[in-house]
Amino acid sequence: MTVRPVVKRTARAVLLDGENLILIKRTKPGVDPYWVTPGGGVEPGDSTVVDALHREVYEELGAKITDVVPCFVDTVEHIGEDGATGVKVQHFFACRLESMDPSLRHGPEVDEPIGEYEIVRVPFTRVGIASVHLVPLSLRHYLDGNIEGVRAMHAPDLG
Repeated sequence: MTVRPVVKRTARAVLLDGENLILIKRTKPGVDPYWVTPGGGVEPGDSTVVDALHREVYEELGAKITDVVPCFVDTVEHIGEDGATGVKVQHFFACRLESMDPSLRHGPEVDEPIGEYEIVRVPFTRVGIASVHLVPLSLRHYLDGNIEGVRAMHAPDLG
């Protein structure tokens, strides 16, 4: 069996605010709009993937999150910044919004944007998910089949 090297890791939030899912609508010149979950790359200064998640959500949304629970992993072929080939592993966490102040947003997406990064809320329902072009497609399929399961990750009796 061949093991592919992991050349990039990301931490992304399936971020719930009541009955809504918070996403970022990405609009780039020459590309159809698409929606992503808040998050981004794990950096050398991040102690853990969860630390990277908190940092990225704060950078992109000016937000603080709670009730962070791993919910999905996506692995895709990827070429690293150094040209190494392998895979990118995206760690998705179900979490709740504690607070958000968009005026606190910072980082490359805000300071030197390529296109627009618009914070949007969509109903966390199958219809809401289907109303946007959510990427990656594997996450869209996962959420479509697991909305109740993701909500159950925050049940008080989970432990």
